[in-house]
Amino acid sequence: MNTLATIKGIMFDLDGVLYVGSNAIEGAVEAIEKIRLSGLPCRFVTNTSTLSLASLQQKINAMGFSIPADEIISAPQATLLYLKKQHEPVCRLLLANDVQKDFKDFPQSNTKANYVVVGDIGNAWSYPLLNEVFNCLMQGAKLIAIHKNRFWQTEHGLQMDIGGFIEGLEYASGSKALIIGKPSAEFFQIALDDMGLKPQEVAIIGDDIDVDIGGGQQLGLMGVLVKTGKYRQSYTESSLIKPGLVIDSIISLPGLLGC
Repeated sequence: MNTLATIKGIMFDLDGVLYVGSNAIEGAVEAIEKIRLSGLPCRFVTNTSTLSLASLQQKINAMGFSIPADEIISAPQATLLYLKKQHEPVCRLLLANDVQKDFKDFPQSNTKANYVVVGDIGNAWSYPLLNEVFNCLMQGAKLIAIHKNRFWQTEHGLQMDIGGFIEGLEYASGSKALIIGKPSAEFFQIALDDMGLKPQEVAIIGDDIDVDIGGGQQLGLMGVLVKTGKYRQSYTESSLIKPGLVIDSIISLPGLLGC
């Protein structure tokens, strides 16, 4: 039985599903082209926080994809929408330089911020930096995490993600971070609203059983787990989250959708 028969729209995670690092997964370009040509609405949802929207689109399409910017919904873009609704936000931005370009309209301060926004900053993490952020939080600043991923897949293997740093800051300060990206239900809802579809009409295709599949399922999406990217069989089997479908890679998806 084709469990995708009633699906009217698709959300795709990016890294680990369409590509790893700067290399497209075999057959992914052709698979996405077939699905988009079929007329199914698609959104590309990602926690990637090292690239501005323009740079992210450029990276994706440089690998052979042809995805318009208005189909890409990144956690930094969702953070921008949130901050624009706040009263006079002053930000401390722990973000990659390229992503900071998207936040240029907000006042910034290292010591007087009322919002601390944390994303991927690579090797910039240090004990002094953590203490600076900790003191901002102790003075009442709100902690915003672009995401809280545990780890991610790189061309060199698994690497620890920012979730451990967020957890440490929460523990030390006694404050709770607002998680903007996946698995936040609000993030998935932004994509659903953009597509004009109901949760039960949409499938999320991801390589992360916690963030992609678990996050989507809590809102009612069908979770399709791919065995590429950060997928690990032992981790999946020990999880309480059960995907609606498991496929070897995105290359199998057009056939299951009848494209």
